[in-house]
Amino acid sequence: MEIQFVTSIAVISPDPGRSQQLYIETFGLPLADGNGSGYFHSEEVEGTRHFGIWPLTQAAQACFGQDEWPDHLATPQVSIEFEVSGRAALDAAAEELVAAGHELLHPPREEPWGQIVARLLSPEGAIVGVSFAPSLH
Repeated sequence: MEIQFVTSIAVISPDPGRSQQLYIETFGLPLADGNGSGYFHSEEVEGTRHFGIWPLTQAAQACFGQDEWPDHLATPQVSIEFEVSGRAALDAAAEELVAAGHELLHPPREEPWGQIVARLLSPEGAIVGVSFAPSLH
């Protein structure tokens, strides 16, 4: 698979208010919740295309369609997404991951904001996504 760049990094927080205090108030990052969803993020943090504070409940919803993270899996603390060149490259990357013995949390699917992503849980407990976001190309 050919990774083009790191699409996003998000801390995954069971207590988003405390995380907001650190990243927004203490570090001074320009994170905002533009649509009232509880996901604070920015495309203006130098060195990354996207940085966010992802509530654990939203991560569980994105991966499993439920508010609770499954007990049999490590609770993730960070999400890292890698961008590929297009939908065909994403589908091929997902197949390559499965062929290499990695279990996907979900196959490639389109998110409401237009990004198409497949996710897995890394050995370190990070949610790792391989994605194609048309708006970035």
